[in-house]
Amino acid sequence: MSSCGPSLVGNDGRRGDWKWAILGNRILIVDDKPDICSTMCAYMALAGFAPESVSSAEEALEHLRRAEVDIVITDIMLPGLGGLDLTRQIKKEHLADVIVMTGHSDNFSYEGAISIGASDFVVKPVRLEELLLRVRRVLRERELTEERNRMMEKLQTLAITDGLTGLYNSRHFYTQLESEVDRSSRYRHPLAMLLIDIDHFKEFNDTYGHLEGDKVLARFSQVLKSCLRTNDSAYRYGGEEFTVLLPETGAEEARTVAQRIRTALEMESFSPEPSRAVSKTISIGVTEYQPGEATTAFINRADAAMYLSKQNGRNRVSVLHADAVPRTEPAR
Repeated sequence: MSSCGPSLVGNDGRRGDWKWAILGNRILIVDDKPDICSTMCAYMALAGFAPESVSSAEEALEHLRRAEVDIVITDIMLPGLGGLDLTRQIKKEHLADVIVMTGHSDNFSYEGAISIGASDFVVKPVRLEELLLRVRRVLRERELTEERNRMMEKLQTLAITDGLTGLYNSRHFYTQLESEVDRSSRYRHPLAMLLIDIDHFKEFNDTYGHLEGDKVLARFSQVLKSCLRTNDSAYRYGGEEFTVLLPETGAEEARTVAQRIRTALEMESFSPEPSRAVSKTISIGVTEYQPGEATTAFINRADAAMYLSKQNGRNRVSVLHADAVPRTEPAR
């Protein structure tokens, strides 16, 4: 392997290799003709890239296993593994783009190279100015693709997230519930649900205004997340109601989690008016999924358990089994 860029002098006076000078523009040239490699490397280095070269596909694959490369420029005709087979393997195993070169324009087509994953195709003898334009175009398209993917991920996240609380929204709750129920049934692991309602929230909003109510919702969401494990998930179900899915958790363990959440919020203090501290409480319903039951039955039972907490004085946890007498735990 040959590193063919000039050295640079850093701010600290030490000389550094060119390949570290411009992160993200790393080029690997694959050609068995040393003069071609040398000329291309020198030109790409002067254009501000970080070029290196190897003389075979096997060396290229070894280099890619050890270092990140943005673009591979490869000849089709190579000793051993050919350039097209190299391109196929790169696209299967690495993220680098590939520009294919050939001196045999009649035997290889642009369409053929693109169909196996190449980003572009050039015919030898290569005009270096043209190659540079193609490299820059490939990098620009790569950047645009990455930006588009980031935007899509952001939009997908926004689509399942409640804007005020940062929790998942009710739409995602139903999707995730189906997934967790399926997993619970397949592996025969327990699955518990909490349904939570903030007590007297309407009166709080009517007294202090919706902005102060929003502060309570946002703070409670933070408290809620702090009480959960990594594989648990919390959702804003609607208004002042929240749900929590607890995979691999039975009803009794879920009751303990619910009490932890209830106690944590009770210890919080809100100041909707100057010199006025207000505490808020929650009523929680707990239930465990019964194999084979409909998800609506599962949700309705959690809802019924939460209303038991309301009916019995609020600020408490109620556990409701599918085949047992309701159990309510008062505030302590």
